[in-house]
Amino acid sequence: MLEHLKLHLKRKTVILGIGNVMRGDDGVGSLLCSRIKTKVSHIVYDAGANPENYLGKIIKDKPETVVIVDAVDFGADAGQIREIEADEIETTNFFYTHNSSIALVINYLQKNLHTDIILLAIQPKNISFTDKLSPQVSRALETLEKWFLNCKEDKK
Repeated sequence: MLEHLKLHLKRKTVILGIGNVMRGDDGVGSLLCSRIKTKVSHIVYDAGANPENYLGKIIKDKPETVVIVDAVDFGADAGQIREIEADEIETTNFFYTHNSSIALVINYLQKNLHTDIILLAIQPKNISFTDKLSPQVSRALETLEKWFLNCKEDKK
């Protein structure tokens, strides 16, 4: 799983989690980053619902790779995980749970950094007002957390 992403994680990487934890599955990116922040060697930001507040920090970090973790409706079954390159994002009509802000974040980073940007998208089931993840997205969160921690071990 995610072998392409694993190659990118061998370089200086920023992981940016996006999501509103009070909107069900929308909070998955934020939750993942809060879980792995102190357990991986990468720079990890939990941006919540305001990724634009972290753009200056990311630019100052000068990463070779930026991984954005977010709930994105790409028409799959709930809990599915998809790795999407930045150039694919521009040509595909996904439904972002944060309206167009994710596209603006990516465009801004592309203009200000020479870096690879990868969107790690998790298909949400429910983005209504609740502090609980759907079972499918909860399993995806656990899978990704274990995956990132195993990648850390692989780097040694």
